[in-house]
Amino acid sequence: MDSPLDAKLSVSVGPRTATALQKGLGLATVGDLLSHYPRRYALRGELTALAQLSIDESVTIVAEVVDVRERTMQAKRGSILEVTISDGTDVLTLTFFNQAWRKNELRVGSRGIFAGKVNEYRGTPQLAHPDYELFPADTDDGDTSAADERARQWAELPIPIYAATGTIASWQIAAAVGVVLDGLPPLPDPVPFEVRTARKLMSYSRALELIHRPQKEIDWRAAQKSLRFQEAFVLQAALLEQRAILRQQTSVSRVPKPGGFLERFDARLPFTRTGDQIRVGEEIADDLGSTSPMNRLVQGEVGSGKTLVALRAMLAVADSGGQSALLAPTEVLAGQHLRSIVKTLGPDLAAQLRPTLITGQLATADRKKALLAAVTGQAQIVVGTHALMSDTVGFYDLGLVVVDEQHRFGVEQREALRRKGATPPHVLVLTATPIPRTVAMTVFGDLDVSTIAELPGGRSPIQSFVVPLAEKPSWVNRVWERSAEELAKGHQVFVVCPAIDPADTSDPELVEGPDGDASTGSATVIANVTDTLALLRAHPLLAGRRIEPLTGRMPSEEKDAAMRAYAAGEIDVLVATTVIEVGVDVPNASTMVVLDADRFGVSQLHQLRGRVGRGGVPGLCLMVTRAEEGTLARERVEAVASTLDGFELAQKDLELRREGDVLGSTQSGGRSSLRLLRVARDGELITDARELAAGILSSDPSLAKHTELRDALARRLDETSRDFLAKN
Repeated sequence: MDSPLDAKLSVSVGPRTATALQKGLGLATVGDLLSHYPRRYALRGELTALAQLSIDESVTIVAEVVDVRERTMQAKRGSILEVTISDGTDVLTLTFFNQAWRKNELRVGSRGIFAGKVNEYRGTPQLAHPDYELFPADTDDGDTSAADERARQWAELPIPIYAATGTIASWQIAAAVGVVLDGLPPLPDPVPFEVRTARKLMSYSRALELIHRPQKEIDWRAAQKSLRFQEAFVLQAALLEQRAILRQQTSVSRVPKPGGFLERFDARLPFTRTGDQIRVGEEIADDLGSTSPMNRLVQGEVGSGKTLVALRAMLAVADSGGQSALLAPTEVLAGQHLRSIVKTLGPDLAAQLRPTLITGQLATADRKKALLAAVTGQAQIVVGTHALMSDTVGFYDLGLVVVDEQHRFGVEQREALRRKGATPPHVLVLTATPIPRTVAMTVFGDLDVSTIAELPGGRSPIQSFVVPLAEKPSWVNRVWERSAEELAKGHQVFVVCPAIDPADTSDPELVEGPDGDASTGSATVIANVTDTLALLRAHPLLAGRRIEPLTGRMPSEEKDAAMRAYAAGEIDVLVATTVIEVGVDVPNASTMVVLDADRFGVSQLHQLRGRVGRGGVPGLCLMVTRAEEGTLARERVEAVASTLDGFELAQKDLELRREGDVLGSTQSGGRSSLRLLRVARDGELITDARELAAGILSSDPSLAKHTELRDALARRLDETSRDFLAKN
């Protein structure tokens, strides 16, 4: 039976409102609208702090009209109505062109909700042509005490404030929600009654009513609690169900043979594997030996040996006659992976396994050879970028898909590669970004997770320092002095910038911080490769040094040549963007200078730092920032400088995020994103929900006794969402 939540919005709220909700917010069904929860609640008696508004921010604010003036425009015919609103401390101007009639509504003393985009006129913030809804004036029917009580209740009634757009305001969304709620029948509840009772949760219908139309603060808080648990419970049930479905598929068992590639490789390893490498290797070997496809995530510190573990898995697959495909996020990293694999295998094994590179920038003749080697099975290890997903790329017997730095790929890209196997291939996902347990359960709940925490011997310690230019602007000179000292010892230096040239404030390589905001509030030009390259080449301390750039915009041949030259010691200072963030391995590089470090997230700074101290040479990381002390941006940089422990940093990173959707659009495929659930805060709840879901699915795999949950999963896992879960 169809759920009322699946009904099209046009039936409930009319085609005009439905179109605005669809275009502006992507809301198509009743369920979509009802899960567009208020972002916050205001009180009619409470005014918004206008000082906190930012230019270009779309805002919904509660304020009081304190002044109304009309003036004639000088340059052209017509008038401007200027309305000043206040929060009791600061003021904001509303401007209306040729709409003098609004002064009859916007009278001094009126309070209401105002919505629009904050812009600046002659240095003063304003809202031009904002939408607004005024609160009704108090009425006096002669009964003073009753009127006072009504006024008090009215003032305490929470006003839901929704994420809105320029085409549909918050109160218009609230009105649409009200129409839908008024016509909504009782809804089946996916959370079992006994679970709700034990945890003091309200029913689904009641929770929806009170989150959208609360009478008191306690109403929406209790509703959020109930809906948050339901979200965690349905998500975990979905992940666990998908995990069970994946395990029902049949794959080819890949077992190494005596005297085969893997045994020969292990025999010539010049070092002893760490305990973690051995343990994770055994977990992968068990998975590969099964006829159920492996679906495993390996997380480990920079330099912990994830690539070695993956290569041994590839050799086990090659022993069974199968091929492996390694998907890398950049051409620089794909090329380095190929060279590293060839070198690690040694000439004999490399000649037999024929590691082959496929990228979008290959010359036509080279591409044809590579495609032929892959499709005939001659290349048993194929390394590439997004080009591997092309329809022209085929495999003879794809047995293993390895995805390096999974966070760089959308789920569609990984699935396109997985589908190239005649039977479901085994999948191994690698990440050097440590993942807190609650994130792993929430984002990768259908994968088995292995962790390599132990670092191999021989890694030198890395000293990390914050260079705080806000307080110590002259310290930037010491950065280049220190770099010159390292160069004098025969070492090499990385300098990383968040942009390529001065115009690139919105460059795709410019990193957004964890709050989704790439701005630190500084009006200064962002550190960029073009300007930094010119500065360093002209710097007297670096005279005679070979200083070269590396960015994602450079042609493939130039990028590859620059990386090879740097690895060979022919370049002293490499000025780069985050194209060198992962996988780049130059043992002689001792120093990492990160300019405008506050422009990067915690995990990225940790990744960048991991590029040095890799070859017995002590590492030095200088994180240069203009962010002021006490700001969130500065906190991120200081957090990285305070510890080398990536797992500790991952937890700290999670705590520093304001709320943010941990799945992210590339991971979630859109509407699968979290709404009320926050993994930084809700760890215990997620664990509880997962245990509950696991118990139910264990005793009732088909959910025959839990039809409400089964229907909720079917609704949540529409075709796109189900693909999303299968692809992770």
